Amino acid sequence: MGARVTLSILLSAVILALIHVFIVPLPQVAYGLIVVLSIEGGVAVKDRSPREQLKTRLLGAAASFACVSLSALLEGHRYISDLTFLVVIFLAAVARVYGQRGFAIGMFAFTSYFMGAYLRPTLSDLPLALLGPATAIVMGHLVRTYVIVDDWRRDLLQALIAIDGRVSDILLRLAVTSSAGQISDQDQRDLRQLEERLKDVALMAEGFLPRPGNEALGAGNEPAMVLAMKIFDAHLAAESAIVLSLEAPAPFVLIHALIEGDEALARRVSEGPAVTADNRVSETARALLWLGEARSNLADAIREGEADHFRAIDQADAPAAPVKPDFSLKNPTIRMALQILFAAAIAMAFGLALSRDRWFWAVLTSFIIFSNTKSRGDAALRALQRSIGTVLGIALGLVLATLLSGHPFVILPLAALSIFLAFYFLQVSYASLTFFVSIVLCLVYGLLGTLTLDVLLLRVEETMIGALAGTIAAFVVFPAPTRSQLDLNVTRWFDGLRQLLVAARDGKSNFELIELSRKLDAMYRDVTVAARPLGTSWAVVTKPGEVRQTLTIFLGATYWARIFARYAMRAETRPQGEVLAAIDDALRQIDALQSRGAECFSIKRKTARGGGRHLPIFNEGSRVGVEMIGNMLSRLYPEKPTEQAPEPARNPASALR
Repeated sequence: MGARVTLSILLSAVILALIHVFIVPLPQVAYGLIVVLSIEGGVAVKDRSPREQLKTRLLGAAASFACVSLSALLEGHRYISDLTFLVVIFLAAVARVYGQRGFAIGMFAFTSYFMGAYLRPTLSDLPLALLGPATAIVMGHLVRTYVIVDDWRRDLLQALIAIDGRVSDILLRLAVTSSAGQISDQDQRDLRQLEERLKDVALMAEGFLPRPGNEALGAGNEPAMVLAMKIFDAHLAAESAIVLSLEAPAPFVLIHALIEGDEALARRVSEGPAVTADNRVSETARALLWLGEARSNLADAIREGEADHFRAIDQADAPAAPVKPDFSLKNPTIRMALQILFAAAIAMAFGLALSRDRWFWAVLTSFIIFSNTKSRGDAALRALQRSIGTVLGIALGLVLATLLSGHPFVILPLAALSIFLAFYFLQVSYASLTFFVSIVLCLVYGLLGTLTLDVLLLRVEETMIGALAGTIAAFVVFPAPTRSQLDLNVTRWFDGLRQLLVAARDGKSNFELIELSRKLDAMYRDVTVAARPLGTSWAVVTKPGEVRQTLTIFLGATYWARIFARYAMRAETRPQGEVLAAIDDALRQIDALQSRGAECFSIKRKTARGGGRHLPIFNEGSRVGVEMIGNMLSRLYPEKPTEQAPEPARNPASALR
């Protein structure tokens, strides 16, 4: 994505520069439009097929043409133009009810009016100004369709290779802990981080598998299901190896044999007296052998992908069922549109009081911080990240622009690199995006000879105004408390767990169980994201806090649900006896606890350390798996959390901690 955005901007700029030099001079707004529309074309257009992407781009171009023309028409009536900008902002936000395409078209419209109002083209400039959107649309589509092509088969292969790499990292770390003879708190944190990285890439790989419009793999696409099973197995085997190794590490020679790919030696070691004498170590050895087998199966899939590019897997381009747009206030998208309108109005009022020419930065900030936010806590964090990124980016950009003044052939490549890094880090850190964009602005201002400290300070002040306006709107207008969003995600997680247990109880097919298991894993990730604004310290503290302890229990329940699903698939029969009774007990627990939602995140718990019995996931996988789900659920909402003693038996949380 970073390369597409950067290349689209560069190619479009070169084309306009050639037209400017050899044919006719172009207005500034044409260059501004190629930048913002190349960005939106690379980031907001997310349709699967090139045809659908082109459709979205053309609709976006139409919206862009209309908004630029409207801004030029109203240029002589500034107050009417400002009010019209608010209308455009509101309509762009409301367009999100139509899904990703509506979001993209809204961004095209908003950024185009923003650029038109900022650079003030005249009506006579319009014919040439519209070369900007046309060029950006054409070049963006050509780059994505023919230069840096969307190829899910290639991306799937790379994701599988990345999974293998993550598994190698886990085995290497386990080998280090085994050779040391003890497991420190740092080892536990490192292994937990490695497992999270594996989870990320496993979910990514599963996301590349083609799905029909209902977003579920079907029985008719057996090669895709086989590959999904291999991904699932590798991920779960690695989780199990970590959990069990933290309780009873296996011999170093066994882990080293798996690293070297010598499964025969690993099996001989696992059958030796040093392993079989201790049931706990024997269980860990079996988990490692399972991981070795899963890794071998994954390697076969990688070789097949390299050889035939996954030709056996169907494309599955069936369109999703149309969804009727909901324009009522019950729809969070409509409520957010009103929040954005209120934030933009505040930002416009105070931005105008500060500067009549550069107040647009405040409005831009107030609009952007509501992208991909679900709660007021999300919006506040995003506002803070944008403010920090802007301040740091301007500080460094000012130094670079000053040092490189008069060296355009150094400034231009550095600006292109900064654009690439901004969008490379987009999904990792919003602060990084604003940091690099601010550097680009400083370099461009320096290149144009308009860089002054006053302009940069004004940029910071306008950004702060927009960030504060967005935060106020998030807390005042239809506030979506972080707790309510967390309640929603916890409820969805319970629903996902219930669906998985019911499917296993009813003897559903393997592909349905693996899909439900994948969705439950994704729902757990949604819970972690929703919990982050409660206090970011949980992600960095050494001693677990309340939020982190609760997330550990959710992680444990999700893990044991996946263990249960795997053994239910292997059994190929409906659960009976103790397993069936345990499923019914877990379902009753879910019914009783689900309504309590995010209450579990405010419960103070005592951190349990120490042993408990080693869990025999291989001898009794289905039964222990579902029993541990019930155990984890009871830990989420203890009756007397401050007095509850550490439970000595069956505690995977100590291993996952």
